[in-house]
Amino acid sequence: MPTIAFVSPKGGAGKTTSAFLLSTALAKLYEVTIIDADPNHPIQKWANGGNTPPRLSIVSDANEDTIIERIEDAATKTPFVVVDLEDAATKTPFVVVDLEGTASKIVIYAITQADFVIIPTQGSQLDADEASRAIRVVLQSEKLTGKPKPYAVLLTRTSSLIRTRTQAHIQKGLISAGIPVLETELNDRDAFRAVFSFQQILDGLSAEDVPNLDKAKLNVLEFTREVLARLTAGQGGREQEAEEASAVAGAA
Repeated sequence: MPTIAFVSPKGGAGKTTSAFLLSTALAKLYEVTIIDADPNHPIQKWANGGNTPPRLSIVSDANEDTIIERIEDAATKTPFVVVDLEDAATKTPFVVVDLEGTASKIVIYAITQADFVIIPTQGSQLDADEASRAIRVVLQSEKLTGKPKPYAVLLTRTSSLIRTRTQAHIQKGLISAGIPVLETELNDRDAFRAVFSFQQILDGLSAEDVPNLDKAKLNVLEFTREVLARLTAGQGGREQEAEEASAVAGAA
């Protein structure tokens, strides 16, 4: 079972939203367990609305003493076979971990168990600084396990119409330093906020209440497909040093 960890030391970077959107998209076809390890338990609060999809399970009692056990309990030895998102013939389970926004022991422990780490960040200098901290934590986990840890930065809350100079500069700096960046960005969409306001999944929202709902769904589909492709290819940061991450943040 592939384990995907979402980590961002900075609040408001879209960590929980992106973890939730990926999980609910995967749950259309696969068995998915979300480990809600954020101390505020935003996904568990969402689930209290009673609209959790049948294939989605939520675990919210993980702490630094139990996080590895919770991931292992949720994981299986099922081989990872990616199918097209429109083909439900084969189902492979996933674990998605929404971690707290600090470089604590629970974050490091969870990353050591992850097959892929996603670092959500907005296109700002402050977010670039915090992304570099998250990358250093990923690199620390590589030293602990002695294995490469695939990861990628996810740009969030971007405009689908306008790319700011700051955002373009930060993205270019990350790529130039060899830090992997997902090609798909999560745009700033009302639908991504509405899922928590209405305690619904995207498919449970009404186009009458939420503008550009179809575009939001397409955005999540593209994001999910890229994550699946990267999991299959084993792509991510492997040899970058923490100094490179800091240099990128400083140059942005």
